[in-house]
Amino acid sequence: MRKTASDIITVSIIEDDPVIRLQLSILINNSPDIGCISLYPTAEDALDGLADLKPHVILLDLGLPGMSGIECLKLLRDKLPETDFLILTVSEHDQDVFDSICAGATGYLLKETPSEQILQAIREVRLGGSPMSAGIARKVVQSFYEPKQSEKILSDRETEVLKMLCNGENYKAIADKLYVSGHTIRAHIKNIYKKLHVHSRAEAVKTAIQTRLI
Repeated sequence: MRKTASDIITVSIIEDDPVIRLQLSILINNSPDIGCISLYPTAEDALDGLADLKPHVILLDLGLPGMSGIECLKLLRDKLPETDFLILTVSEHDQDVFDSICAGATGYLLKETPSEQILQAIREVRLGGSPMSAGIARKVVQSFYEPKQSEKILSDRETEVLKMLCNGENYKAIADKLYVSGHTIRAHIKNIYKKLHVHSRAEAVKTAIQTRLI
């Protein structure tokens, strides 16, 4: 049964495995605050059906038949600018992780993620977080420690804040860990966006990864 209350987080699922697709829809619809509104076995089907639905969150597999999940993400990102894209896949390959983030993914989970953590990740993206499986978050963080040739752009504190953003932390969590106010964190993020010439978290993470900022 679909949930349509205004306070429900609406989710669409793009997953080619029918068993996993069904399990995810049941999991979501059994949650009191999240509802599955559509299911798609391929990227092509999703592109045809999602533009009018505008779900809050899309759970997206990468290994789809036909068009890949990353190509689907690139196309849907422009059509659904207010939607959060949460990758749910078996792939731990560095290139898949970074390509997904650069294409606009808000979070990246492995399919082995426990059911309750998947639900929590859906809630987190709606609160401004970027949830990632532990191993995936480590890959992103470690990328900051590789040597770079470009000169330093950000201050030490701005770099620290940017690393936390890449690790999936929301604004409140960053403020709490750094013992500063939310206003201070927003000011840091505003400066980060300005210095990196970006306008969103996804663009900031993409730039950080591409330029090996530390």
